[in-house]
Amino acid sequence: MPTTRKRSATKAELDAKAAAGGGGTKLKEEDVKQLFELQRKYFASFFQKLNFDEVAALCQKMLECKGTTLMTGIGKSAYIAKKVCQTLVSTGTRAIWLAPVDALHGDIGNVSPGDIVVMFSKSGSTEELVTLVPYAKAKGGFLVAATNDPNSKLAKMCDMHVTVPVTGELTPFNDGPGAISRQAPPVTYTALQMLFGDTIAVYLMQVKGLTQNQYAMNHPAGRIGKRLVLTVKDVMKPWNDLPLVKPAQLGMDALVHMAGTSKGCGCLLVVDDDRSLLGTFSDADLRRALTDHGEKVTQMSVKELMNYNKTFPRTTTIEAMAFDAHMTMEEPKPVDYLPVISSDGKKTLEGIVTVHTLKDAGM
Repeated sequence: MPTTRKRSATKAELDAKAAAGGGGTKLKEEDVKQLFELQRKYFASFFQKLNFDEVAALCQKMLECKGTTLMTGIGKSAYIAKKVCQTLVSTGTRAIWLAPVDALHGDIGNVSPGDIVVMFSKSGSTEELVTLVPYAKAKGGFLVAATNDPNSKLAKMCDMHVTVPVTGELTPFNDGPGAISRQAPPVTYTALQMLFGDTIAVYLMQVKGLTQNQYAMNHPAGRIGKRLVLTVKDVMKPWNDLPLVKPAQLGMDALVHMAGTSKGCGCLLVVDDDRSLLGTFSDADLRRALTDHGEKVTQMSVKELMNYNKTFPRTTTIEAMAFDAHMTMEEPKPVDYLPVISSDGKKTLEGIVTVHTLKDAGM
């Protein structure tokens, strides 16, 4: 019998099949809006129900802590506890993450007298945390339960309880009428836990008077740290590595001589015999002079061409913050370079900051 070849489905048929299976369902803006509105109501309820006396008591305890604040939790609460722990550390509070299961197999040694152990759990009945409580107490830790239920096991077993309230959860389930009710994943509660823990961290930072520079010292590799710690000296090119020119030279000769050797500065730096900065000379200066003088420009000196039809270049000092220098380069009109001069009034050229040096420094 002849073999019958199976006909390939057309694109229209595949599209219809995808639509029938839900792949072609068009999302409704109103449905998305309703979810966010519901989430907003849950957050509003959190602020209404939050017991600030409890929160203040916890903050006071953490502020007075002579040891370490340990954060712990299971499942999604574990991720939140880790994040809050990182925020505490970066804002000046000594803190570490304690894995509950690992704690029961040796890491309980991280708990010492005077330490605070904060346990995150929505239900307050998380088995691993309940099991950990007596052992952490035996090590001398002060235990704090942060749950949604003030009558939970953890609340009753710990030395202190702080209610992190929630009145509902967004639910992804859509099983239709008559479906059996089931527990929704804590997408709302984890957001509230994060809000709760991080806000406490910032409050402790404020009470301790942590400065921007102190905060930046905890973030040396991050952009925030670099902006608050690095000075112009850290990011500039030094003067002895710059294309310098004297004011008496012919402008065209200077440009020809320095062609291709401006070393990424974007200009020639005009200095006197004492290395005092007199100005800058760039292609843009030459173009403006050509417009006014034509071929006569070939006989004009660097002194006549530098800073042509513009004010003395914006500058910075070696002691200034690199980020402040960056801002000076941006306003009122962006420039590609910023000469660095001494702060003693002599305008001695010390170096130059460029967009490239700032980029290389991670600014």
